[in-house]
Amino acid sequence: MKNKGQIDSYDLKIIHALMEDGRLPVTELAKRIGMSKSPCQARLKRLQQEGYILGFRAQVDHAKLDQEQVAFVEVKMSDTSENALSAFNDAVKLLPEIEECHLIAGSFDYLLKVRTQNIVTYRKVLGESISSLPHVASTSTYVSMQSIKDSNL
Repeated sequence: MKNKGQIDSYDLKIIHALMEDGRLPVTELAKRIGMSKSPCQARLKRLQQEGYILGFRAQVDHAKLDQEQVAFVEVKMSDTSENALSAFNDAVKLLPEIEECHLIAGSFDYLLKVRTQNIVTYRKVLGESISSLPHVASTSTYVSMQSIKDSNL
């Protein structure tokens, strides 16, 4: 077994296989990476304990859940001090419609991925929630017409 914080090619194979299919049984995972079950299981446990594998989640059909509308929102902040950014970060985590939030180096401060039922719902979320987040000066919205590649699918 590797020392804490060190991963090798087998560990990377485990990670990549689970990124493809997080529900692989350990016996199948071990077979795919060319290892017996017990050492594979021990490596998997270590990768989870050390934070390389953060968890497993379901891939869902957003259309069936009536959550097809995706918009990307550029956010410009009125204040970019650490306290202001921290307040914004904490508030963003409370909004379930915001799937992703990235601090950006560029002409704006944050890029949000927002998922809602439709454009009317999005407009409400933008007006009542996103625009009211701490220190938001302005937003610009880009509506997705079609997802060509989505790493969650």
